[in-house]
Order: sequence, then structure tokens, then C-alpha cells
Amino acid sequence: MFVDKATIEIKAGKGGNGAVAFHREKYVASGGPDGGDGGKGGNIVLVPDPNMSTLMDFRYKRKYVAKNGMDGSGKRCSGKDGDDLIIRVPVGTIVRDTKTGQVMADMSTGESFIAARGGNGGWGNAHFATPTRQAPRFAKPGLPGVEREITLELKLLADVGLVGFPNVGKSTLLSVVSKARPKIANYHFTTLFPNLGVCYVGEGQSFVMADIPGIIDGANEGAGLGHDFLRHIDRCRLLVHVVDVSGSEARDPIEDFNSINSELKLYSEELASRPMIVVGNKCDIADEESIRRFKGYVESQGYEFFAISAATHLGVSELTVHIAQRLSQLPPIITYEPDFVEETVDLNEEEPEITNDNGYWTVEGGWVEQVVNSTNFSDYESRMYFDKVLRNRGLFDKLEELGIKEKDTVNVCGMEFEYTR
Repeated sequence: MFVDKATIEIKAGKGGNGAVAFHREKYVASGGPDGGDGGKGGNIVLVPDPNMSTLMDFRYKRKYVAKNGMDGSGKRCSGKDGDDLIIRVPVGTIVRDTKTGQVMADMSTGESFIAARGGNGGWGNAHFATPTRQAPRFAKPGLPGVEREITLELKLLADVGLVGFPNVGKSTLLSVVSKARPKIANYHFTTLFPNLGVCYVGEGQSFVMADIPGIIDGANEGAGLGHDFLRHIDRCRLLVHVVDVSGSEARDPIEDFNSINSELKLYSEELASRPMIVVGNKCDIADEESIRRFKGYVESQGYEFFAISAATHLGVSELTVHIAQRLSQLPPIITYEPDFVEETVDLNEEEPEITNDNGYWTVEGGWVEQVVNSTNFSDYESRMYFDKVLRNRGLFDKLEELGIKEKDTVNVCGMEFEYTR
């Protein structure tokens, strides 16, 4: 099964907690605090893999979580960093943030991409020692890793894209000019997924051609199969529009030509303006008048025209050479520039949320959560440090502005206290 779009959840690892520890060694009095820092959480890293051709793996597994960093320990030993989680994707995959739809990375450059960064480790209590606080019994917790939902969208890397109605001979042409072996049969939608073939023109000269399922009227709105796979010619530098000039299915070649161009324009104005060569196929069973009429119309529209028969190889070599010449004059394959701007939330700056329910006050989130997680409430000195931080950061003033009264209960991130001035 060919899968070219998938949405997955990724979560980077949490940083390890800092340690609360004190140096204890024979003949060493008052060793002091020596708690080490926590390790950094693992990243989620996307790596392009040329051996993958679809996003099938993401059909069955949709959540990926990296390892957390290890907690710090005594003797100022830092915790081990969490291992990065490597996710392999096909070359040419576009990575988007699902929430905003913005491009995060184009995996066509061959470089890996960090899709979610792990949280930093917390400080051990050795960092908090001062001349007046010589035995701190608290440390900082590790920060959470980035968690988000991303959409993977595969856009094949091809120089040339074959477009046209079903059963006009696109797959036959691909099989003739390359070693690709797509399914070929005399009925519509024989091609159910894109096929790629490498076309060798001469020594050191080749290009990649993509054959997508046939396009029909209404493809831009989802009719047929073409709409789902039009994205695979988004990168193509040159389009080859294949038309059946024999009228073997009782259709007018000119109407077919205009219909496909209209569908391309409705799908993407930029794609419709891409350089295009028009190929009249099945000339071996077409009459000269039909070929002449269609050629005259196409050239009047400003397009180059080639009359071929893919089945008998008539005119195919000339077409291949001309395609290679045109490609030598065109810019490289399109890459998508990232436009995603990551929202950085500094929990140390984010203000907590305060609510009041008949004298029961709740303080949640923001920098307060970080202070609570780093406080050892069984230690008097640590509790005093907690009280000092809340007072200095203006939480008490804020509560008094909101009308808190003496002996009201305040729930601070799950810890209940009685308010006193």
C-alpha cells in the first residue's frame, strides 16, 4: 500500500531532576551540598532514508516518545542524557506543524532535523549554596520536552512529471524511457500510486521521471485518484502532458488538453505555470489530420509538441533527448523553505492562573509550578526559601489585590496553605 501522508504525535524526553545530596567523607567535616544536575531529555530526530518510498510505517504507529534524562546524584555527578529517538522518513518528505500547517523542514536535502527538543536537566542543590544558606535542601526539577503533533507529507523528488487522462499511455512511456516496470493495462486507473523511473540519456546525463495516476475532471476537488497524488509533481521542474491523439476513447484531444490544464490550475496556479511539453501519444493508430489539428492548437498556445507512439517507440528517443536539454536550462528541483516559528514558553516568566471559589484560592501553572517542584516542604529552610520566592515575585501582592482574606485556604499546585499576612 502506498501511503504518502501521515500525522503523528511526538514527545521529546523530560530533563532529569537535580539531586539534593551532601558530601560525606571520613575526616572531612561539613562537606556541604554536592547534588549533581539532571541529564538532558532526548530529542526527536527525523532522518531521511533513501531506502524508504512510502509513509506506511506511520500508519500503524502514531506516537513517538524519546527517553527522559536521568536524575543527578551525589558527588556532583550529573545524570545521563536521554537517548535521542531516531525516526526515519522517505527522502522528499515535508514536515509540517499540524496545528499551524507551517513547514518545519524539507527532508530532501539529506540532512537530519530535530523535530522536538528534549528538556534541560534541573540544577542540583550545589548550585544554591550561599554564605547564608550553606545547606540548601532543594534542587530544580528537569524541564519537560517539547510535545507536538506533526504531519508528514511525501512529495517525490522527480525532475519530470507525466500528467494526463487515464489510459493515455503515461505508464507505457515511463517503461520505455526507463527501467521502471509500472503496471500496464488497457483500462482506466491501472496506475494506483506514483511510479518513478531514472531515464539515462548519455554518459553522466540522466533525469528522474514520475508517473502519477490519471487526472479526470474534478480532480482538484477530490474526484478520481489524481487529486491525492498531484502533490508528487509539485517539485517537478518540467511537466510532460501526454494526450491520446488517436481519439481511441471517443474523446477530443483538444478538450482533454484543456481539461487537464484547467485541473492543474485549479489545484495550483504555480504548478500550472510550470514549463510544459505536450506529447501526442498513440500516433501509430491516429490519422494525420487529427495529429496536424492538435499540433496546430498546442503550438498556438505556446507549447512544444512531440508526436510519439510509446507502444512502438516511435519518436521516444527524440523526446527523451529534448527533455534532457530542457532540464539543463531549468533551475534545480524545488525545496520548501521552513516558515515555522516555534513558540518558546519560558515557565519562569509565565504568570500563574489564580481562581477563587468562596474563599478557596487556587494558584496553578507558570513559574509557581517550577518553584513548588523544587521545594522540599519537609525542610524548614526550604519552606522559607519557597515563601521568599513567592513574596518577591509578587504573588502575595496579587492575591491581596484580588481580595484574599486572613486564614483563607490557598492551593498552590496541589499544596494547601493557610494565608497569613
